Amino acid sequence: MTCGANLWKRRLAAPYRAADAPLIFAIVALAQSAPPCVTSNTSNGFTVLIEHLKRSRGFDFAGYKPASLERRIQKRMQTVGVREYLDYVDYLEVHPEEFEILFNAILINVTAFFRDDAAWEYLAQHVIPDLLSRKPAPAPIRVWSAGCASGEEAYTLAMLLAELLGATEYKDRVKIYATDIDEEALTHARQATYNEKEIDGVPPALVEKYFERGDGTYAVRKDLRRNVIFGRHDLVQDAPISRVDLLVCRNTLMYFNAETQSRILTRFRFALGDGGVLFLGRAETLLTHANTFTPLDLRRRIFARLPRASLNLRDRLLLIAQNGPPDETGNGVDQQIRLREAALDVTPTAQLVVDVSGALVLVNERARSMFALTSADIGRPVQDLRMSYQPVEIRSYIDQVYSERLPILLRDVEWRSVTGETRWLDVHIVPLVDTNAVMLGATIAFADVSSAKRLQRELEHANHELETAYEELQSTNEELETTNEELQSTVEELETTNEELQATNEELETMNEELQSTNEELQTINQELRQRSEELNTVSAFLESILTSLRGGVAVVDADLKVLIWNVHAEDLWGLRPDEAVGRHLLGLEFGLPVERLKQPVRECLSGHRLFVEIEVEATNRRGRVIRCRVTCSPLLGAHRVIRGVIVMMEDLDAQQPLQPHRDVRMQREVEQGTG
Repeated sequence: MTCGANLWKRRLAAPYRAADAPLIFAIVALAQSAPPCVTSNTSNGFTVLIEHLKRSRGFDFAGYKPASLERRIQKRMQTVGVREYLDYVDYLEVHPEEFEILFNAILINVTAFFRDDAAWEYLAQHVIPDLLSRKPAPAPIRVWSAGCASGEEAYTLAMLLAELLGATEYKDRVKIYATDIDEEALTHARQATYNEKEIDGVPPALVEKYFERGDGTYAVRKDLRRNVIFGRHDLVQDAPISRVDLLVCRNTLMYFNAETQSRILTRFRFALGDGGVLFLGRAETLLTHANTFTPLDLRRRIFARLPRASLNLRDRLLLIAQNGPPDETGNGVDQQIRLREAALDVTPTAQLVVDVSGALVLVNERARSMFALTSADIGRPVQDLRMSYQPVEIRSYIDQVYSERLPILLRDVEWRSVTGETRWLDVHIVPLVDTNAVMLGATIAFADVSSAKRLQRELEHANHELETAYEELQSTNEELETTNEELQSTVEELETTNEELQATNEELETMNEELQSTNEELQTINQELRQRSEELNTVSAFLESILTSLRGGVAVVDADLKVLIWNVHAEDLWGLRPDEAVGRHLLGLEFGLPVERLKQPVRECLSGHRLFVEIEVEATNRRGRVIRCRVTCSPLLGAHRVIRGVIVMMEDLDAQQPLQPHRDVRMQREVEQGTG
């Protein structure tokens, strides 16, 4: 069976009010789906981790609820990929920045402006006006917001007081001390800047009056926040702020165990003045501090501190039994004595009367049956009787009564009767004096309070069970509230992640559109390149056709006299293939033509001094025959008629025969291939 199942069974057995029924049903539903019970005794590794945090950073988490604290630490350990507590201690030593992330995970800073607006409305309409009526001007008003987180509740208090007092009195009289243990949250609170979502709970009129709009943000006005003082304060270790009129500590105590809560509430009692108001969260209450605080509105968790003079008061009950003086007239005396003896006998309380010498004078019927006394015991000294020391040593008390002349009441004296039954008695010892203040003796009454004692014990037991049930109910309520806070924090993180993912998606869509635009541009460029390539192929085929149609050999060189083109007729004339000539210096080629004779004509064409140079030289063709060769040089013009090189045409003047058939066939094939 789960812990939850055991818990709700015990609670159903305890007395509850009808108003608690909805919460009980919720607890039963939660218990039926609860995980198996986890013991509150944390492992040795967990204890080492808590001690390490206290020793290295000064944060003492020993007062926090172990289950909630362990759950948040394990969540952080899962995030960093650590399974054991001791390994996580090593991780903290290696990665100091992890401390701040861990503290943010443990100290859940979930707050808001006018959180639980019904409670704030009651505070503004009833509590604060009553407080101001009891402290007229110019008395200072001191407010403490403990566990203020990012400051929303502190500024909410400031707005309420400014509205009720006016700007001038608020500035002169109000001091709001806002404290928290989280330095990062305090930094945010001091900046007093919030986004539109964070001020959603503030009425529009107060937003216009007390906030300054920025670029998507809202900042609290300086004249309002000047009276709000933020500072770091540990509720468990640091001394409380004194002379406080209003103390707001909402949903902070629920993170601590019962012992730490009691210690903090004791400090809150010291901080508040008589009649000071304590404002707690929905999941917190004061079941065990009824003698310190009284509820002003229990449903809204608003309490007032009881005055010091009324604390720990106990009523005292003193019963004084006295008999009037006896009648001294003959038979009337005997009749009055018998009357008093008869009245004494029918008294349900066991009663004895002793004189000043300690002798037993009177015993009623109830005393005789209780202590086994007989008429023979009348006149005997009390010290000789067993009842003088059982159930209580009464001789010393009788002497005290004689000396002080005041009655004594002994409560809840345990006594084992003659039948062996344990009973409880209230023993009343009252001095008897006459009208002249002469001590006559004392009366001893034994009131049987066994039934009342049993009822009292049963009542105490029932109250204890009820208190335990309420504490467990409060603990569960606090756990539910803590879980709700954690879920709310997780939802906010998921919303932030979702917004980041949406922004990333928008960026990706923008990048996709840019890539599509770039792709279209590339396709356009590709089409232009394809068109240019086709044009280039046409020009190349055209040029090749021209070069092939010429009867002489043609060589085209650039400005550095490197061969760019070497046509087929040049190959046929000199026996030098294009791959042997292209890219080499014209004057460095060794073929049948005396290239030294070409140096001057080529340079004249390159310089632009001459546009046409023709010379005749003797050369040796590929067959080794000496021939007359006509060499014609003309400049190669580029864009804007810039000379880019020289066209050298070489003709065999002795050759009258046409080209060989196989040459014609090869040239025809090359032309066809080039055209295709």
